[in-house]
Amino acid sequence: MEKKAIKPIPFAIPVFQQKLLDWFKLHQRDLPWRKTTEPYPVWVSEVMLQQTQVATVVPYFERFMATFPTVNHLAEAPLQTVLKVWEGLGYYARARNLHRAALWIVTERGGQFPTTFKEWKQLPGVGDYIAAAISSIVFGEVVPVVDGNVKRVLSRLLTVELPVNTPAAMPHFRQYAGLLIAPQLPGDFNQAMMELGATICTPRQPACKRCPIAQFCEAYTTGTQSEYPKRVRRAPIPTRRVAIGVIIFQGKVLITRRKTNALLGGLWEFPGGKIEDGETPQQACLREIYEETGLTVTIERQLAQVKHAYTHFRVELTVFICHAPHTHVTLNGAEAYRWVTPAELSQFPFPGANRKFFPQLAAYFQQLP
Repeated sequence: MEKKAIKPIPFAIPVFQQKLLDWFKLHQRDLPWRKTTEPYPVWVSEVMLQQTQVATVVPYFERFMATFPTVNHLAEAPLQTVLKVWEGLGYYARARNLHRAALWIVTERGGQFPTTFKEWKQLPGVGDYIAAAISSIVFGEVVPVVDGNVKRVLSRLLTVELPVNTPAAMPHFRQYAGLLIAPQLPGDFNQAMMELGATICTPRQPACKRCPIAQFCEAYTTGTQSEYPKRVRRAPIPTRRVAIGVIIFQGKVLITRRKTNALLGGLWEFPGGKIEDGETPQQACLREIYEETGLTVTIERQLAQVKHAYTHFRVELTVFICHAPHTHVTLNGAEAYRWVTPAELSQFPFPGANRKFFPQLAAYFQQLP
């Protein structure tokens, strides 16, 4: 592939590398996945860190590693168990792909991990970012990591005019990162760049006075830090209005499991769906339940209203307590269903939007005679 033309690096790269590596050695955060260079925990951490803040990841990583201490443990576990441990971390395709990849490593490679960037990219869910991180940190391959933090650092360092949130800009950022990476310590350098973006070169009010590479930074020199990185304005995130029903029959609740390859695949939920134009939430609830389960239910009352944000849309849920005339279900859309006791609900992995009304649901059942 032909390389894009980029402007030359305007400073001594070896000096830059040393300044950054020295700072990282002294100031890196004490994170559990940095206590090892074994491929499995590094891989798990990098998957979790996609789209998720470090502070959120730490307890999930520790619980995940305690539950699945080796790739064999992960491969042998049922997907539902993996999803339950992942519950609340979001972006559940990451967990499904991690599980699939573990199975592949154990069954097709005899438990031997890939060792190169190219090999890691063959695994489900592993793109350039994860492959570069693992191959450089664990195996010392000289390949740059480019994530949101790194792009922000590079944008300010070199006053890059290309918007960071467009696919066309990525080859330029990879080239810049490739020119700057320290070949003797590629893993440490990649981590240092990400650490700098996360703790010093932050999106707002970067701590330039404490930055180890401020002397090289064009934005700092020209006082234009707030102008970088450049971004293309995105369209407003749409909001979807949804009605769902907690369906009860003789003390048990109906839950359905989403198809594995769908959004939130493999998770359990309460039946329901989009409120169409001209419908009331009650009408939508009754219609969606009938379409999805074949049940003609009655609504007792509204239980809750909750809001939840996903990456590309938001949802506003109106939740109703409903009663079914029997337990015979004809599924349309979901891949499985269960009638469970209220106490058993905690055993199943649910989307975050559903879990938000669990306190109200628990209170409802507690007040029943």
